[in-house]
Amino acid sequence: MHISDGTLEKLLEQSKRFSKQDIATLKQESAKIKKPLKQVAFDSKLIDEATLTKLFAEYAGIPYVTINPSEVPGEVLERIPERIARQYRAVLFRIDKDGVQHLAMEDPDDVQAIDFIQKQVGENVRTYIASHDNIEKVLDNYRSDVNKEISEVIQVQDEEEKANEEVKKISDEDVGEDSPIAQTINLLLEYAIRSGASDIHIEPREEYVQVRYRIDGVLKEVNRLPRNVHAALISRVKILSNLKIDERRVPQDGRFKVQVSGNQYSLRVSTLPVADGEKVVIRILDESNQAVALSDLGFWGHSMETISDAISEPHGIVLITGPTGSGKSTTLFSALTELNKPNVNISTIEDPVEYKIPGVNQTQTNEGAGMTFATGLRALLRQDPNIIMVGEIRDKETASLAIQAALTGHLVFSTLHTNNSATSLPRLLDMDVEPFLIASVIRAVVGQRLVRRLNPETKVAYNPNEQEKQALLQLFNLHDTQTFRYIHELEKQAAAAGVGGDAPLSTDENGINTLYKPGEYEDENGKHDGYKGRVGIYEVLGNTIPMQKLITSNATSDELQKQAISEGMLTMQLDGLIKALRGVTTVEEVLRVTRE
Repeated sequence: MHISDGTLEKLLEQSKRFSKQDIATLKQESAKIKKPLKQVAFDSKLIDEATLTKLFAEYAGIPYVTINPSEVPGEVLERIPERIARQYRAVLFRIDKDGVQHLAMEDPDDVQAIDFIQKQVGENVRTYIASHDNIEKVLDNYRSDVNKEISEVIQVQDEEEKANEEVKKISDEDVGEDSPIAQTINLLLEYAIRSGASDIHIEPREEYVQVRYRIDGVLKEVNRLPRNVHAALISRVKILSNLKIDERRVPQDGRFKVQVSGNQYSLRVSTLPVADGEKVVIRILDESNQAVALSDLGFWGHSMETISDAISEPHGIVLITGPTGSGKSTTLFSALTELNKPNVNISTIEDPVEYKIPGVNQTQTNEGAGMTFATGLRALLRQDPNIIMVGEIRDKETASLAIQAALTGHLVFSTLHTNNSATSLPRLLDMDVEPFLIASVIRAVVGQRLVRRLNPETKVAYNPNEQEKQALLQLFNLHDTQTFRYIHELEKQAAAAGVGGDAPLSTDENGINTLYKPGEYEDENGKHDGYKGRVGIYEVLGNTIPMQKLITSNATSDELQKQAISEGMLTMQLDGLIKALRGVTTVEEVLRVTRE
């Protein structure tokens, strides 16, 4: 939807939701950075795209509509060919019994588009305006059965070439832009992105090629392709990511970018020789991702207070710990975005740059060129930063530089690969950092995991039987009435903080009365197992005076953990239990990610 700066200014004024100062500030920023006023308004989060579309609809006298993609009949949608629908950003979403056709457009002022579409579908068309994102989601309905589409393009391959396919020479035609193999890769990428996958695994097996997606942290098989297409598939991915096609004996790493549904995605590619050929893993990073508030990530209560206090300090170190895939980068992204102000210089050294943050100076490591975390950090310190983010503390040199940066007045963020928050401090001791330095610069250590979030619309509440209650007592070490009273109080605090929305309390002072399990559901992307998205479970260890004394006396991680709990820290497992009681996740999910 094209809106001129003058029209946007009128819309903001007429809505009476924004002050004259807000609008003046926007105009100044727009002139300063030479960007359209609409883009600056979006970037500053003064207004979102859906709200602006509604305002424009009122202003132009065009009805606004929000379409549920799952309610659009396929035969209605396909009255407009996909190519035309995408070109003109227009979808037919309903036809009434009296023949009235309901058309949603991103830009209903496009007279040429309306004329062209009417030639396709005929007269008697009622036109609406819908947001860009809503139109995109409906356009995705044109691609509803990826397995069928892949089967159709794969059939074009010669079935007689199954034997010796690994040594078969791959021609340019086999992997060109218009080849069936290229279409297959495009479909796999598109369907993975629509499914919310974080990784795609293309794995050669003896009889077939297995394709799996990691969705919400769990690998799921989505396709089995003929074995004879494996070499061409791998070659196509290598061409896209600028890797050597004829090198199959050593691992390679590359990257490329794609656009799906109007969003740009950065794809990191890793190849690995395995027994049956070459395996490829593609990591999907959404470059249009916006940071969410720490509370939306799953922080609440003691954890929220502790991390908020830590990141508001002028100097020191905040550590985020957990295994690969536990959401550490997302937590850092949210914290840095919260601190990102015009009067603050934030600089990062990352491997790789996963999220772009406007206004932050982000540098990527390059081992081949000698740009390591240590050399990058040393360079950043000469760039007059206020806040520094080092992707990971891996060695003694990086640890020493991070400590030095904190001692000289910088706020430093970094990550460690440890099981929980308490074990991070002894890990720094292993890197020969002096205990008194750790005690003086650490502000907080966050331990975290990601659990799958229950779909709030389909989750099922149930009353656990005595056997399930006893099992729960053992798994979470809950044994007496006093403990139940404590759990009940925690759940009330979580409910007050908005965890689980308006779900009723699952506990009383005598025990647990309600638990939740997933309820399967179906949408335009197929059948789902009852989970939708992920949420973090956290433990945040604050560096209090008693904690500092323990650190300087070389206390064990168990002693540090015990002290932190006595000061109000919830362990990840207990935080997860509270979220399970609030209907955010399930007990099974919490145990899956916290068992060691």
